[in-house]
Amino acid sequence: MIRRNCKIELLAPAKDKQTAISAINAGADAVYIGFLKFGARKQAGNSLEDIKELVEYANVFRVKIYVTLNTIYTNEELAEVVKTIYKLYEIGVSGIIIQDMGILENKLPPVKIFASTQCHNNTLEKVKFLEKTGFDRVILPREFSLEEIKNISDNTNIEIETFIHGALCVSYSGQCYLSYFIGGRSANRGECAQPCRKKYSLYSNDGKIIAKDRYLLSLKDFNLSERIEDLINAGITSFKIEGRLKDENYVRNVVSYYRKKIDEVLKKNNLSKSSIGISLPEFEPKLEKSFNRGFTEFFIDGKRKDFCTQYYSKSIGEFIGTVNSISKNYFTLKGLKLNNGDGICFLNDEKELIGVQIQKVENDKIFPKSMKNITKGIKIFRNSDINFDKTVMRKDIQRKIPVNAEVEISENQITLKLTDEENITASATIKDNFETAQNIEKTNETIKNQISKTGNTEFYILNIYINNNKNCFIRATVLNELRRIAVENLRLARKENFIRDKRTKNIETVEYPIKKLDYSANVYNDFAKKFYTKRGATVTENAMESQKKQDGKTLMTTKHCLKYTLGLCKKHYKNVTNFKEPLILTDELNKKYILEFDCKECLMKVKSSHGAC
Repeated sequence: MIRRNCKIELLAPAKDKQTAISAINAGADAVYIGFLKFGARKQAGNSLEDIKELVEYANVFRVKIYVTLNTIYTNEELAEVVKTIYKLYEIGVSGIIIQDMGILENKLPPVKIFASTQCHNNTLEKVKFLEKTGFDRVILPREFSLEEIKNISDNTNIEIETFIHGALCVSYSGQCYLSYFIGGRSANRGECAQPCRKKYSLYSNDGKIIAKDRYLLSLKDFNLSERIEDLINAGITSFKIEGRLKDENYVRNVVSYYRKKIDEVLKKNNLSKSSIGISLPEFEPKLEKSFNRGFTEFFIDGKRKDFCTQYYSKSIGEFIGTVNSISKNYFTLKGLKLNNGDGICFLNDEKELIGVQIQKVENDKIFPKSMKNITKGIKIFRNSDINFDKTVMRKDIQRKIPVNAEVEISENQITLKLTDEENITASATIKDNFETAQNIEKTNETIKNQISKTGNTEFYILNIYINNNKNCFIRATVLNELRRIAVENLRLARKENFIRDKRTKNIETVEYPIKKLDYSANVYNDFAKKFYTKRGATVTENAMESQKKQDGKTLMTTKHCLKYTLGLCKKHYKNVTNFKEPLILTDELNKKYILEFDCKECLMKVKSSHGAC
C-alpha cells in the first residue's frame, strides 16, 4: 500500500562533487556519495571539504546527502570510521549507509542510519530486526518481487529503499566472494574486480562442453522505469539509481528521465517528492542513450526471465535498425539515422560483440572505419550517440524554486513580498516619492519584467500580483534594488527555517533471527562479533576476508540460473538434455568452480574447487 505519510525520494549516485551537483540540478531528491576509502566503491571517494560544499548546495533545495560507509572493517579501522561519522554529522550529512554492525557498538552522533543492501536484507525477519534495532531505512535486494516488497512494507514501518536502474550484480549483494577468491580484491571491502563481466565456459562433470567462452555471469542492466507506480503501491519510498562510477553525462540523463517519470506518477496519485524546486533540462532524456547492456526488469513480477547477456558484457546502447545493403566501404540501414562520429556495435556470426566508429554519413550511405563482419541483415546498435552526448554536456540543467511575488505600491513606498513553495516568506520595502504613471498598463508590465529577472539565483517567479491603485510610476533601478533585497531576505529566511535530519531512534538490543552465523555474515572485527553475540547469535566463522583458504566455500549465491539460461531446466523446458552433474564453470585463468542448484528456492551457488574438469 502507498505510505501516505511519506514523501517519495529519487536517489541518485555521484562519484564526485560536480557529478552530485549535476544530479541535484537534474532533479534528484537525494544523492549518495562515497567518502575517501570507506565506501563499497573505493574509486569513488571524496574529501570532507567537498562533501561539506555539496551539503550546503543540497540544503538549498532540501536535497539529502547520504554517505556510503558500507564495507566491513578491521578493529583498527573502526575507530577511524566512527570519527568520520562524527565529522560527517557535523557538516550536515543526512544519513550514512552501513554494512558492518560493529559500527553500532560505538557511540554515534544522531545521524540517520541505513542498512545497506550489502547486509543481505532478504527476509521479513531480518528487516524487522533492523527496524527494532534502530535503523531508519533498509535497502532491499534487487532480486525482490513486488509481492516480496509489499510483504516487507505491510509488516514494518521502516523506510524502504530499492534499486530501480543500473548495473545488476549477479550475486546477492554482500554474498559474493568471487573477486576476493580470484585476486584478493573483496567486494565487501570496496574492491570488486567485477569477475562476473569476464568470459566463462561450462562443462559437465564428465568433461562435455555445454557452453564455451561466454559471459555466463553477466546480466543486463536494471530498468524499472515503467513500474514506478507499482513500486509506490508496494510501499517503496526511495528509488535508487545505481552508478557511483558513472560519468556526469550518465547521471544527468538518467536522473532527468526518472525525475520526469516519477513526477507523472506523483501527480496522478496526489503525492509529493521529498525535496523542492523544479528541474529544467534543456534536452530530452533517453535511457537507451546512456551506458547499458540491454534492459531487464529482473524478478519484479516474480517470474524467471532471460536476463543474461551471454555474448557481451559491455554497453550495446540502443537498437537502431538492420543492415539493408552493403558495398565495399559503406552500408545502408533500415532504421534510425546515424551521425558522423557515432559508435555502433553488432554481434558477428560467432556471436562476438564488434564495435566500430562511423567516419561519415552521406544521405543513406554509412561509412564506418571498417566494414569487417558487417553483413546484410545484421542488427545494429548505437552505443555512442555523439550529438546526444554533446547536447547533454553542453546544455544547462537549472534547478529553480518557484516563488509567488506580491507588489504593493502606495504614493511613497513599494513593498515586494516573496513566498516560496514551502510557504516561507520574505519581503523588502523601498520608500520614495513616486510620480504618476502616464500609462498604467505599460508601468505594470515593466514591474513584472523587472521583478521576474531573478537571473542566476535559485529562484524563479511563478506568479506576480500587483496592487498599484495609486497609478504610480516606478523606475527600473528601484525595482531591481527591491528585487535584490527581497531575494536575499528570502534566502536568509530559508536558511533560518531549515530543519536538518536527525536520528531519533536509539540502538536497541533485540534478538537476531539467525542463531549460527558463518562467513556469509561478513563478521570482520571484534565489535561486529560482540554485536551479534549480545543478540543471541553465535559467530561460528569470521568473514571470508579473514580466512586463508576458501576451498569448498560458496563464493556466490545468485538467482541467476545457468540451467535456465541454457535451456537445461526441467521445471521450465521439455526434452532437456541431461548432463552429468555437478556442472563445472571455468574462467579465463582456468580456475574451476562447482555449480550447486537449489531448485526449491530457485537459487544457484558457485563454489570453489581445485578439482579437475
